Formats: sequence, C-alpha cells, structure tokens
Amino acid sequence: MAVIVKQISGFVWDNLLLYLLIFTGVLFSIRTGFVQLRHLGTGLKRMFGSFSLNGKEADHEGMSSFQALTTAIAAQVGTGNITGCATALASGGPGAIFWMWISAFFGMSTIYGEAVLAQKYKTVGEDGQVIGGPVYYIKARFPNGFGKFLAGFFSVSIIFALGFAGNMVQSNSIGDSFRNAFGINPLYVGIVCAVIASFIFLGGVKRIASVTEKLVPIMAAFYILGCIVILCINHAAVWESIQAIFIGAFQPQAIAGGVAGVTVKEAMRFGVARGLFSNEAGMGSTPHAHALAKVKKPQDQGVIAMVGVFIDTFIILTLTALVILSSGALSTGATGSVLAQTAFNQAFGQFGSIFIAICMLFFAFSTIIGWYFFGEVNVKALFGQKAVKIYAAIVVVCVIFGACLQVDLVWNLSDLFNGLMVFPNLVGLLALSGVVAKIAHEDHD
Repeated sequence: MAVIVKQISGFVWDNLLLYLLIFTGVLFSIRTGFVQLRHLGTGLKRMFGSFSLNGKEADHEGMSSFQALTTAIAAQVGTGNITGCATALASGGPGAIFWMWISAFFGMSTIYGEAVLAQKYKTVGEDGQVIGGPVYYIKARFPNGFGKFLAGFFSVSIIFALGFAGNMVQSNSIGDSFRNAFGINPLYVGIVCAVIASFIFLGGVKRIASVTEKLVPIMAAFYILGCIVILCINHAAVWESIQAIFIGAFQPQAIAGGVAGVTVKEAMRFGVARGLFSNEAGMGSTPHAHALAKVKKPQDQGVIAMVGVFIDTFIILTLTALVILSSGALSTGATGSVLAQTAFNQAFGQFGSIFIAICMLFFAFSTIIGWYFFGEVNVKALFGQKAVKIYAAIVVVCVIFGACLQVDLVWNLSDLFNGLMVFPNLVGLLALSGVVAKIAHEDHD
C-alpha cells in the first residue's frame, strides 16, 4: 500500500505540480512586474518595524501583521528545512540548492498573490472571528457548484494532509530525534507534545498568535546562530561549497566528492521540488494566516508574505546546505536526517545530535501549531464551529501516536494530499491573477 501511494504521489508531484507551480510563479512574477524584486525591501522593513515578542493580542478582528507572518513561518519552517534540504543534496547534489533558490524566487510572487487574495476575500465566521484562505477566494471567483466543489475538495485535502497525516509525521520527527539524542521513549515525547499542543489549541487564534510570535523568532535565531558557529569552524570550506552549488547546477559531474551520476535534470527536479515543498508557495496553506493580518490594504500583507519564503529558503535552507557541504558529510552516502546529523556532529561532536533534536523540537512543534490552525479554518468552512473540538481531539491523538509509529505510509499519504490540495488553489490563483496584478501595481507605501 505504501509503495502504491508513494508512486501516485511521485507522479502527481514530479510530472504535474512541479511544472504547474513554476508556471504560476513565472506568470505572477511577470504580471506583477516582479513584485519580489520591487518590494522585498518594503516587506523586510515592515517585518522589522512590527517585530515583537510580546505584541498586541490577536482579537476578533484578526492578528497583527507580524503575528500572521510568524504563524505562516511556523508552518513553513519545519523538519523539511533540515531533512528536506539534506534529501535534496543527497539526491540532486550541490546544484539542487541553486534550483531551490530559483523556485523560491518565483514562489515569492505566488505567495504574494495568495496573501493578497486572502486579504481581499476574507470574511467573518459564525464565531465572530475574521477568517479567510483559498476556500473563500475560490468561492468568490466561482460562485457556483464548480466553486463549491473546488473549495470542498481543497478543505478535505488540507485537513488530512496537514491536520492529521502531516502532524503525525511532525511528531514522529520529534520522537525520533529525542530517542537518538537522549534515549527517550518516543511515546512519552508524543504525550508531552500533545498536552502542550492541546493547551495552545484550546486558546484559539489568540493563543496560537501569541505562541508563534515568540517561538518563531527564538527558534530561527537559535538555529541560525548554530549554523553560523559551524560555518566559522568550517570557514576554509565555505567558499568551495558556494562554488559547488553554482557549478553543480549546470555541471554536476564537475564536482569532486559529490553525488555520483547526478544530471542537471535531477539537480533541477530535486531542488525545485524540495524548495517548493518547504516554503509552501502555491500550496494554499499560508493564506489562512495572512488573511487574519490587520492591514490597511491587501498588498501590505502581500509584501510581508514574501518575507516568509525569503527566510525559509534563502536563509534557513541555505545555511543548512552550507553546513552539510562544508562538513564533507555529503560524501558519506548518508541521506535525510542522518546526513544532517553527520554534518552537525562533525563540528559539534556528540552535541550535534542534541542540537538537531532541539531544532527538530522547535521546527516540528511550530509546524504542528501552524498546520493545526490551517486545518481548523477549513473544518469551520465545511462543518461549522461545533466541529472544531472534535477536530482538535483527533489532531492531539495523531500527535501522540505519530511520535512512536513507523510512518512511511502516513508520510506518503501526507505528500499525496499535499499535492491534491494544490490543484484547486492554483485554479483559484490563476483565475484571479488579473486581480493580483492590478493590486501589485497600486501604491505599496
């Protein structure tokens, strides 16, 4: 069963979504006049201008712009930033990182469009809370049976992909890393994570926003600092690693000690796929957070949303890649989390495994919070406010048992549902590209 699901998921991602997502990114870049070049500085300025570890609480009118960004980043920056990057390097060689950058560059315009549309078509739910996301802009563009079907298909896919299967995978990453570093039974880790998560879930949007605005900056700073320390230790190999990324993108076989047999096509495929999967641009997940931001104009949150992709790929994924490449761990033949642990152990000794375990805890737990919230919005859209408690209970159970299960099938199912939810989102985005283009050329000040 797991093999069949993996094959279907691979076909959906490698033969369909990869090209659709890149096409959407290129189209939005052209139609918005390359908004990611014109207004990334504006987004960074707004982010630092609203930075806070103890900001104003979210209320029925939504979140602060910074809280919306950190909630989105909580979902974007996950275990994929460590294991996903390592997998791309092991399968596509150093050149895969170059293609990650390319996919992220175009993805920034896609996520700009998602945030703009989420803001423009947001509404107020039956509980009085501001609510928004792909369901609402899909229905706005297609106010008929087709739109209702697309929106429903998206909601079911994201609930299963992120809320259930995805969160089982995230808790499993935490359980595995703590077992490897400390010898702790993953079940106990899962129970602790579930208890803390349920406390956050029960607090609703206010508590989720309050947690993410504190957790995300701290976890990012901790990981970035650790990577910088390693790069200082490996400083003699850093420039060579950067060169390997550019050479490997076009001449993979020219890299000594790289991955044998890698072609330009493979470097491109693994780099683009892992990059898009990590930063979630075009997947329809992060708009749920950006819809809640209290801003004057939709484009104000659009430029903030681009910062999420920038941080996820150009900073955190790039640092992970440079740590792995400068350590020489790629030549060991290891892949995934083992490759990452090997690279960190090379510089930190046994503390490397502990460092990775702590980072996995931060990254995976923040993703659990973000993905729970995205699923909750769609549970409300499908079944109403009364179903939220049932949904939360199921997620908590998934977190507990996901920590100690062999989750190959669950991971493949998550991949598949992740792919399925992209299709209706892209239909909505492409149909509303004219709206995004018009807004992108309006005043951003």
